[in-house]
Amino acid sequence: MVKLSVIVPFYNVLAYAPDTLRSLRANAREDIEFILVDDCSTDGTGELLRRAQVDVEGAVLLVHEENRGLATARNTGLDAARGEYIAFLDGDDWLVPGHYARLLTETERLGCSFVRTDHVRVTGRTRTVRRVPHGPRGVVSAPRDAILPAHRTTSVDYAFAWAGLYHRELLDRGLLHFTDGLRTAEDRPWIWRLHREAESFAVLGTLGHFYRRGVPSSLTQIGDVRQLDFLRAFDQVVEETAADRDAETLLPKAVRTYCAVLAHHLGDIGKFEPQVARSLKSLGAAALRRLPRPVLDEALDAMDVRRAAPLRRLRRRPAAAKETAAP
Repeated sequence: MVKLSVIVPFYNVLAYAPDTLRSLRANAREDIEFILVDDCSTDGTGELLRRAQVDVEGAVLLVHEENRGLATARNTGLDAARGEYIAFLDGDDWLVPGHYARLLTETERLGCSFVRTDHVRVTGRTRTVRRVPHGPRGVVSAPRDAILPAHRTTSVDYAFAWAGLYHRELLDRGLLHFTDGLRTAEDRPWIWRLHREAESFAVLGTLGHFYRRGVPSSLTQIGDVRQLDFLRAFDQVVEETAADRDAETLLPKAVRTYCAVLAHHLGDIGKFEPQVARSLKSLGAAALRRLPRPVLDEALDAMDVRRAAPLRRLRRRPAAAKETAAP
């Protein structure tokens, strides 16, 4: 019986994948499978993964014939997963030896639907511990209760799918798949849905995951149109939260977060290609007009002037003759 399925998408990470694969070897067990998804790499990563099928115990390789993005690559892995528990790992990150064994032991002891873990962020030679923004450690709680308060950073803002372990019943209920085609912010609708609909979760102070930042192939480093998928991701968060039974209390948090992320991108607009920067402004203005006005007013009033002012200007921007969602 497979106890754990670890889904690891790879795309053009030849410089980093050896570290990832070494860490999988150090976590191998006869009841753990590693589902390696090659998302049509062109830099030699694919050949490295073919060798890993022999070198890494429990490795299974799936190959996309065209690049489909992280969300779809994870879904490919989910469709093939056989484990009682599910975990995710990105192809340029790595783990300490025995990390998954410890997570499994703690998760089974707690008996909850999923756990979230702290991690170490690696930027060059700098390492920083990042904590899940949720107080109690090792205490089973209701995920829905961890969404609020709206004015503070909470567990839904810690949107790293790889920072945790998830029981298969969540997969069987359709809660672990990602929105196909989202090329950035794919974790946002995913983590909101998980917190709204799962029964129980806990936070573990386990530091075993090393998250590499600043990788050249990462979309966070690229200013092309794919970055604008965050608009589609947050449109989905708002739409699904508005349909929730607790929409009146949860929607302000969703709208505030949307505004904060939009303000962040506007503040860093120089990284975008000129045409993409123009699209960000027009599509961002359209997004603000779609948000419920009273909730948006409250969100803008609660923001500091530096971030709120560009959003207010964007909100006043005349509507274009034809506005569509981000491609």
